[in-house]
Amino acid sequence: MWRRLIIWLLLGSGCAIIPGYLAQAQEARLDPPTPENVSLPPEVQPTIASSVPALAEFKKGLYDLGYNLQFSYFADALANPAGGVKQGAAYEGLLYMVLDADLAKIAGLDGLSFRVNAYQIHGRQLSSYNVSNLATVDSIEARPATRLFELWAEQKLGDLASIRIGQLAADNQFFISEFANSLYINSTFGWPVIFASDLPGGGGPNYPLATPGVRLKVTPAGQLVLLAGVYNGDPAGSGFTGTQEIKDPAGINFRLRDPPLLMAEAQYSYNQDKAALGLAGTIKLGGWYHFGTFNDVHFGLDGKSLADPLSDGVARTHSGDYGVYAVIDQMLWHLPGDDPKKGAGAFARVSISPTDRNPIGFYADAGINFMGLWDRRLDDSFGIAASFSRLSPGLQDADREIAFLTNTTMPSRDYELVAELTYQAQIVPGWTIQPDVQYIFHPGGGTVDPINPFAGRIPDAAVFALRTQISF
Repeated sequence: MWRRLIIWLLLGSGCAIIPGYLAQAQEARLDPPTPENVSLPPEVQPTIASSVPALAEFKKGLYDLGYNLQFSYFADALANPAGGVKQGAAYEGLLYMVLDADLAKIAGLDGLSFRVNAYQIHGRQLSSYNVSNLATVDSIEARPATRLFELWAEQKLGDLASIRIGQLAADNQFFISEFANSLYINSTFGWPVIFASDLPGGGGPNYPLATPGVRLKVTPAGQLVLLAGVYNGDPAGSGFTGTQEIKDPAGINFRLRDPPLLMAEAQYSYNQDKAALGLAGTIKLGGWYHFGTFNDVHFGLDGKSLADPLSDGVARTHSGDYGVYAVIDQMLWHLPGDDPKKGAGAFARVSISPTDRNPIGFYADAGINFMGLWDRRLDDSFGIAASFSRLSPGLQDADREIAFLTNTTMPSRDYELVAELTYQAQIVPGWTIQPDVQYIFHPGGGTVDPINPFAGRIPDAAVFALRTQISF
């Protein structure tokens, strides 16, 4: 099946247009850094090298040879003084390392580039140990490890298309909101919790686990971009056991034998130029299909509820899984000047999946960002956002049946709602400090408190965080 899908994808790139967070930061970027006496162009990722002459010269020297070396360190202090399964504080840290190579400069191979990146993850996980919620409160939360992430080569096919092959992630390609991904700390505003819960292996190919795959990007017109990707559908081969980071501790399993995951997305951007009269925006429509086998969340093979003591306990199975989604990023007002992305902008995303085989069937998030409103702090951003995850009706029915059959009072899982308020302040280019407040309603979807089940649901949780990010 894998071979047929990859051949189809490669052949299709020549005869048809295929519709198709760390997203922008993880895209290949070979823009030349400059010494401190020359301003970096706005499209270059901010770096502290622009403030340190020796570092700027070092980066430029590497770039002239065809290499772009980047490091970013995230230092997050978090605490939940109220709610969750228990209260406490945690430190979570992440060192992100990446090397991009322009093989046109290095070896004369026009249009060919290469990337390798890795993570060093450390610290304690607040969501896992304290809050026990679905949408982890910190986007860098993961099991402590030093692991390879992506390893790929990309060939540009003129100005029309590019194809990327190797160990890939999907969370920096699909279902991305620029406004959500660039500012908020909760993980669901990057790779949404509906994907993280519904796809095997911890949510498919996303941080911190990439997987072998192929991604095709087609740009038939300046405003239209089409993406398609096929990936190994279970990065660590762990299924839904929650052991994916244990089964692939270094990110080097390179699995190819699991049922594949196919993703496709169409993107339309408008008013992106500085001279545009209207407000900038982007609309994205996409979907995914997983070729694996998925268990029913409610019924067994014998037709009885899995909550029924007389059931054989073997879940009914479904062939394949799928979902569709939509994204919009829209400027509401922009400051006078050249930058169409300074001012106030809003985002919204929505996704649905079948409720018979997925724990989450409906997901939506939205928010509004304010960027550079203060003339003395033009690189600061402020935002407020919320996400809503509706659990499958089958899970709710099973909870009610368990309560009835056991003659106990037990709440039925229904939804998880996350609200986040954040402010990102740039100290110098490449160094930001970000205070953040989150409130989680119905952690775990309103599940019973595992530490104190007689108390009912896990209490709603308040989380306070402070993030510092330094990029080179």
